[in-house]
Amino acid sequence: MRRLSLALIIACCTLALAAQDVIKVNYKGAKPTISDFAWAFLNASDDEECGSEPITAFKTAWVAEKSGKPQEDGVLLTIDEQNGLVRYEYRYDDVVIRMEMCYWNESDGKHKLFAFNNMASLAEGKPVVTETSGLNFWRYDNATKKMTYINPPGFEVEYINTTYALPWEGKNIGVTKWDDDGPTEQLELKWNGRRFSF
Repeated sequence: MRRLSLALIIACCTLALAAQDVIKVNYKGAKPTISDFAWAFLNASDDEECGSEPITAFKTAWVAEKSGKPQEDGVLLTIDEQNGLVRYEYRYDDVVIRMEMCYWNESDGKHKLFAFNNMASLAEGKPVVTETSGLNFWRYDNATKKMTYINPPGFEVEYINTTYALPWEGKNIGVTKWDDDGPTEQLELKWNGRRFSF
């Protein structure tokens, strides 16, 4: 029961997670990686109204992964530095809570685009869309080392009967349209170096 409560808290607090307008990104080396962006996002996303349990769960999974320790039951964390993607997934009975993060290099060479995608779905794959489900973006400035919240570049996020999947490979975002019987249409939002379009 505690785990189901945690899953529901994570889903309920996602809007607060996405509410940070400016996030400082600290990193070592020549440029930030997906781990640097994700860790900065998680650290900036503490919310007093929600308490720290959802962020603590994600951070606990992160620390376990980085130290080679096993994850708690139902938790899967994937950090793919090569493709620039992080996925946190928590399964409890027929509920799946999934959060993804990734980034794209912008064509001007001065910015990167960071995305946070939250999707909760039934194990059979049908989405459970809430007011906090969706896809959010921040633009990272190489000079200031800060991410600033922006509107989706080139499109509007649809929240009803639509889910998004950040790319494991390539640069395009997968879009799935749904009805009561399952998926009805598969589309791609194509990245052109500055924005997305169908």
